[in-house]
Amino acid sequence: MDLVVQSPDELLAAVPHVLGFKPEESIVLVPFGPGLPITRVNLPKNAADREEVWDALSGPYGRHARPGARLAILCFTEDRRSAELASQHLSNRLETVGITTHIRLWADGERWREFNTGQTGLQTQATAERIAAATVLTGAAQPAASRASLAASMVGDREPIAQLLPAARAAAAASTPAAERDWALDRLEQFHADGNRLSDVDGARMLVALETIGTRDALWEDMSRENHTSHMAIWNDLTRRAPDEVRAAPASMLGFASWLHGDGAKAWCALDQVPADRPYSMAAIVASALQNGIHPREWERYQTQMRDLAGELDESFVPKPPEHQRDLPRTQPATDRPAPGR
Repeated sequence: MDLVVQSPDELLAAVPHVLGFKPEESIVLVPFGPGLPITRVNLPKNAADREEVWDALSGPYGRHARPGARLAILCFTEDRRSAELASQHLSNRLETVGITTHIRLWADGERWREFNTGQTGLQTQATAERIAAATVLTGAAQPAASRASLAASMVGDREPIAQLLPAARAAAAASTPAAERDWALDRLEQFHADGNRLSDVDGARMLVALETIGTRDALWEDMSRENHTSHMAIWNDLTRRAPDEVRAAPASMLGFASWLHGDGAKAWCALDQVPADRPYSMAAIVASALQNGIHPREWERYQTQMRDLAGELDESFVPKPPEHQRDLPRTQPATDRPAPGR
């Protein structure tokens, strides 16, 4: 999604549409030009937390920095003093890797202040509505009210499929892995064509089929930057409906598709749906891509090595966001991390 903004008010109004949710108590880094990721971190409130934020961001930003790189630091909070200290600290650290902070902007929902120049202004409803209308024309979904509501959108009624799992397992046992893999690929192809939600019976069968790694990998290999939105739709729906015992696979598939789409916040929220007592190697791959600020375009180059790594990872590893969760990667990558003590 490409938006042209011409004022601080427009820039602030555009951020929720880029992240996919309205940030609260957050810092958002917005680059001017390609190459650097768009990143959200929880607003640090003390010196130690500010250093933790930089520790989390220094790797991805240092790796992607190019001569002349510039960005804006936007602080969404009522705590203006913490915003000023945190943005200045981050600006100083970014300078050490060759990135200039063009704008340091604070906003509390009603007004804004640009710390570098002292300029002030109001956040207007008219601007918010104009930016929202522009994003609708691009076909983009409107942002969630908050990161918490984005996470809540991945939780649905899981009882219907839970009741069908025993029958689905019995049917799979009477079939063969190859037959179930072929059925799953055919059903996925049908979803790509019509977009119709899987029935509870088909949903249960698909989730059981995904427990076979060869079938999971066949569906994973179908995923590309051309069809990832369709994958996001099917795996979001099945993550919402999957009981704990079968949710790790669809949640990881959703996380990967969201990363491929450049939606780091949704990817992290999807990984949060992987049950803590059911660690999953594919989730670890997605978590690593997010933590290291890997751009989705790098997937085509490294997918063989990354798939092999997924098969070799210790299944006892539970992927969790760093203390300062960030939501990294969009086609201009967009990322997110919660704060220390999460």
